[in-house]
Amino acid sequence: MTVARSERLLALLQTLRRYRQPVSGAKLAAETGVSLRTLYRDIASLQAQGAFIEGEAGLGYVLRPGFMLPPMMFSQEEIEALVLGSRWVAKTADPRLAAGAVDALAKIAAVLPPDLKEDLDNSTLLVGAPKRNEDKADLALIRRAIRAEHILELAYEDEKGALTHRRVWPFALGFFESVRVMIAWCELRQDFRHFRADRISSAAWTETRYPRRRPVLLKEWREAEGIPPQP
Repeated sequence: MTVARSERLLALLQTLRRYRQPVSGAKLAAETGVSLRTLYRDIASLQAQGAFIEGEAGLGYVLRPGFMLPPMMFSQEEIEALVLGSRWVAKTADPRLAAGAVDALAKIAAVLPPDLKEDLDNSTLLVGAPKRNEDKADLALIRRAIRAEHILELAYEDEKGALTHRRVWPFALGFFESVRVMIAWCELRQDFRHFRADRISSAAWTETRYPRRRPVLLKEWREAEGIPPQP
């Protein structure tokens, strides 16, 4: 297999990963810059190597979970994206998440071939120290509640310092340059609300799961805010 063909097969796999529903061969061929005939040969090659690609000509193709690429297949841009993303998280997230970013990058570096490891170690993509308000909330607790779909009880300050008590269903956490924001359904307001982490005076874990699924809440919030899904 030539290097050019290896890169072409990798590009096809990456393209398939972006789609959750079957995508036509013509569209895949256009996105990867090959003829339809070449695309069909490449799909057959990937299937022979163990890729879980389902479908057929005229119906479309979809990549099922389970096929993993070795880290040595990362492209230069993917390495730079991993470094930049990890450095950004290390600078802007709470301590546990920041440590997780550093550890994840170290694990990737440990299995890279020497030339790519050198590129990773010597990356010139830098992240500046953010200027933001200090959080009062325990972001690790909030992330745990989001994962477990559990209700939190908050003491929350408005912009004038007035304190209110809320029971909320947290389902997302936004990281911005100057502030972190928990997105939740508020039982008091009976609507979606955004809670700044620097105004959450206290957040208490409850053993109560909220009655709706997190993906459903996230989808409804995106529709209400007019926000397209993230890639």
